[in-house]
Amino acid sequence: MTNPRIGKIADQIRKIIAQLLERRVKDPRLGFVTITDVRVTGDGREATVFYTDFGSSLDGREADAVDGKTDTAAALESAKGMMRSVIGKKLGMKFVPTLTFVPDGSQESAREIEELLDRVRIADEQLASQRGDKFAGDADPYRADE
Repeated sequence: MTNPRIGKIADQIRKIIAQLLERRVKDPRLGFVTITDVRVTGDGREATVFYTDFGSSLDGREADAVDGKTDTAAALESAKGMMRSVIGKKLGMKFVPTLTFVPDGSQESAREIEELLDRVRIADEQLASQRGDKFAGDADPYRADE
């Protein structure tokens, strides 16, 4: 069971970082980023920020898929100090947690699961077409005492 205070701090940190990315961070390397989750350790010393990068920057230029994600990671890394100081001022914390930015892999996992489900659905349809209308066994599987 997590501490409700830590949960509130994590939610506030998520909101503050999202606002900072929208309004104050003007790094051209930064792509279209969404903060999906923040997890703070029990002692409040470290915060892991999960983000999703959609690959193209806010100014409209298309970024290469690999280079765009590494550029976004570098931009978040360079803005980390400013974000920590703003979080400390807004939350009034004596010890501001260190920030670690981690790309969120849930979208890739969801895409893989969808692909697997599509393959299974296609295989089921193929088996159903091979089977036809005839089912295994008798029409009346129950024995009747005669």
